[in-house]
Order: sequence, then structure tokens, then C-alpha cells
Amino acid sequence: MNEDGAHSETVATQGDEQSLQQGHPNHPKAMRVEAVLVALPLLIGALVAEYLTPFPNFLIAGPVALILLLVVIMLPHRRYAVRGYALSEDRLRVVRGMMFHSDTVVPFGRVQHIDVDRGPIERYYGLATLQLYTAGSHGDVISLPGLAHQDALDMRETIRAHIKRASL
Repeated sequence: MNEDGAHSETVATQGDEQSLQQGHPNHPKAMRVEAVLVALPLLIGALVAEYLTPFPNFLIAGPVALILLLVVIMLPHRRYAVRGYALSEDRLRVVRGMMFHSDTVVPFGRVQHIDVDRGPIERYYGLATLQLYTAGSHGDVISLPGLAHQDALDMRETIRAHIKRASL
């Protein structure tokens, strides 16, 4: 736990000298709430389909409910476990992805705009998403969700200060 009371966990990396930090521990909870909000309409649709078809009870809704339950319980934790970031003095490294692994390094000299976004679920859990807009067309928006709000603000100011120094 750091001085702000936020948890700071690290993720081991392969072949990189800098270890990755994970987001705030509330991030899996927020992802779980988002997954429930997506799963509910799908489950309602399965129940309506169950009602409108002559199939035996829960032939449609049963498997759909089981799959959605697994997605709501397991997926947020797995997504949290494979995400990480490392902030150095001149770049931000963001690693994510379960099936399609992505390891992105953003030099601060390419950053054009920085946002800290918070939706209602993120605000409830004290989280924020840091978004970096970079020069170029490939990967022009780098998103880092699940940060503690104060950490996101601090990272934004750190990057902004580096950009200001580099432009002088």
C-alpha cells in the first residue's frame, strides 16, 4: 500500500528491465459491474426466447445464464491480471490482452493531448482512465483504465511537465 492508501501491485514481465504495475484493486469490481450491465439484457433476451419457443424449460436460458455467470465472475479478474503499465522518465508502457497480447510504448514526445476520464461506475469505485492521444495514425489513442483517480491525475501532470520541458 502506498502513502495514499492505494494498493500498488506489480506484474512480472518477460525480458524487460522495468516491472509493470497493475491498476487499482477496485478495477475488477468495476469491470464486474459493467459485465453485469451487459449480461442482464442478454439474459432477458434468452428468457424471452425461452418463453416464445416450444423447447423444454431452460434449454436456451440455462446455458446462456451459465456462460454469462462465468463471464461476470471470471473475466474481470483475468483481464485485470494481464494488464499493466510502467511509467518511466520519458515514456509510458502499457501491456494488455489475454488472447491478443499488446505491449505499447508511448514516448512522451509523441503525446499531443491527455485526458482523464471517469464514468459513473469509475467514480463510484474511485477510478479513472488515462487516455493519451499521440501523433500518427496507428495506435493514436492509448487508454489506461483502472487507475486510482489521484494516480491518473498525477500521471497526467508528470507527462504534461515532461512535454513542457521538451518543448522549451
